[in-house]
Parts: sequence; C-alpha cells; structure tokens
Amino acid sequence: MGPRGLSIGQLAAAAGVNLETVRYYERIGLMPPPARTGGGHRAYDPVHIQRLAFIRHARTLGFGIEDIRTLLTLAVPGHRSCAEVRNIASAHLSEVRTKLAHLARLEAILSGTIDQCSGAPTPACPVLDMLDATM
Repeated sequence: MGPRGLSIGQLAAAAGVNLETVRYYERIGLMPPPARTGGGHRAYDPVHIQRLAFIRHARTLGFGIEDIRTLLTLAVPGHRSCAEVRNIASAHLSEVRTKLAHLARLEAILSGTIDQCSGAPTPACPVLDMLDATM
C-alpha cells in the first residue's frame, strides 16, 4: 500500500476479484466509497480489502446480494445478531439443498438415458428421444 492507499487494481488483486467487480460492488452500495487522492483517484485502505474479501467469500458460498448486504450490516460490531445470521444462513442452506435435489434428479435422468444409448451411428438415439419427449 502506497502513501495514498491502494489503487482499485491493487485492491482487486489483494481480494482476488476482477476490477469491474469492485466497481460494481461500489455502484450497488456493497462497498463504501473510498477516499480520493488530490487527482481524483480512488485510494483504498485495508478495511476495503477485508470487506471485499467478505463479499467474495459470501458470493463463493452462493449468498445473494441482498443477503450479503444484510450480513455486512450484521458483521458490524454492535449490530451482531447470531440469530439473524443463522436465519439467513439456514434459508440459504435450504435453497442449496433444494438445488442439490434437483441436480440429483437431473443426474439420474441423464445417466439413465445415456446408459440406454448404444453410441452406434444409428438414427435411433435415446438421448434425442428423451429431449424430444419433453417438448
């Protein structure tokens, strides 16, 4: 970090995100606006790195933007509520489990259909028949 703070590129690299991601999070209010240098350039500090890493980790876990916004508020000392965080995380876990069940059903359908396919260069194809039947 230089005497004037981190540039947006340095912040993005330090947090492991794309530069445009930083701009997007600033635009939607997940990232607080940074200080500006005399020349108008953004000057980030370690607090920005920590917040951006928090957001990146939450996104990796699949949390939506509004949930992350709430979690960021709840992460502030004095605003912490493990009960509220638990409710958000539990709702998200339920969504993840629903998606996993759906993917398991898809896997079973595809696997079964592929197993029926001989792979021979014939016009009969169970995969195409299955796809055509769902239209």
